[in-house]
Amino acid sequence: MEIKELDYKRSTGANEKLGNKFAGLAKLFSELRGREIPKDIITTINQYIEAVNSFSGTDKELLKHLRKVQPKILQLLEKELKLVPKNYYRQKWLAVGLSVFGISFGVAFGTAFGNMAFIGIGIPIGMVIGIAIGTSMDKKAFDEGNQLDVELNY
Repeated sequence: MEIKELDYKRSTGANEKLGNKFAGLAKLFSELRGREIPKDIITTINQYIEAVNSFSGTDKELLKHLRKVQPKILQLLEKELKLVPKNYYRQKWLAVGLSVFGISFGVAFGTAFGNMAFIGIGIPIGMVIGIAIGTSMDKKAFDEGNQLDVELNY
């Protein structure tokens, strides 16, 4: 079974964001075609592609629809096959580092110095910790051959 082609009949020249989103998804699907993927996952991906191909709204609505479909496909690939695009974990852990580690360190610094204005010191520390964890996880995925040669914007 083969992954279907992303068929976009409209002109994407007028809407650069839409064109970029389609180009990214098309590159993702072409990268997946070169890998061994179980039939049930290919069937699910093809259902998403059919939904995009048969979408009949405006460009703005289509872009919104693509922004919903792309994370679902990436989540399916990560959960079932452990396949992730480049910098996937780095972007994911950047947010986690900011919110979990950054705020915690900031509150600790603010309490220790008796001035909660120091909460801002923890945010860059948490960001660096998150980026470090995510980068190491991306490197591990690359070493195991689970990283796709495509970088997507979320």
